[in-house]
Amino acid sequence: MPETSLSLPAARFTPAEFTDEELADLNSDFERLSASKIIQWAVDSFGPYLSLAASMADALVIDIATKVDPAIEVVFIDTGYHFPETLETVERIRRHYGLNLRMMTVAPHAEELWIADPENCCSAVKVGQLDRALNGKAAWMSGLRRDEAPSRAGAPIVGRDPRGLIKVNPIANWTQLDCDGYLADHDIPHNPLLDQGYPSIGCWPCTKPVADGEDPRSGRWAGKDKTECGLHLS
Repeated sequence: MPETSLSLPAARFTPAEFTDEELADLNSDFERLSASKIIQWAVDSFGPYLSLAASMADALVIDIATKVDPAIEVVFIDTGYHFPETLETVERIRRHYGLNLRMMTVAPHAEELWIADPENCCSAVKVGQLDRALNGKAAWMSGLRRDEAPSRAGAPIVGRDPRGLIKVNPIANWTQLDCDGYLADHDIPHNPLLDQGYPSIGCWPCTKPVADGEDPRSGRWAGKDKTECGLHLS
């Protein structure tokens, strides 16, 4: 944890103050709480040392989080390979909520990484940038859900990530039906690619539309054994 400055209040807790048993107990308790209350706990616990990582497929978690703390830091990783629709959605959501947005931009490479080194491209342009964004943080949040893919079925609502930081997934136990209802009820901005057969949106070289009834993430790295970019592995 960085030292406290006059302009930046201290986090109430540090990651090391939570034992694995305490995190397990919190996770059990959070199964019964609303996403808003879970986010409120994270904001109260970690203050300015908390970030929300967003893919900008939609603004569902951003909508809930900014109602709890309008100044919460939202991190978006600009890999250099996003669809134009995704970048337009980032700007639309930023304006809509007046976001405290932190853009992590990948420096241009002499050769396209997804061609030159496809196995390590995600680590270089996504995981590395998230590591930079979370340097000095105590905790972070994401919109990861268990029903998105088998690889995410056991995702906790709160746990510890490989960096030792507290990771909070406030809608981990939501279903797609829950999300669809919230998006409709609150008129949430979303990426237009969701309406064009892309239920899971990543970088354009590695994302394809999927047919009705297929696994929502089957369009990611289609034809390869890969199922995760590495951001949510823990």
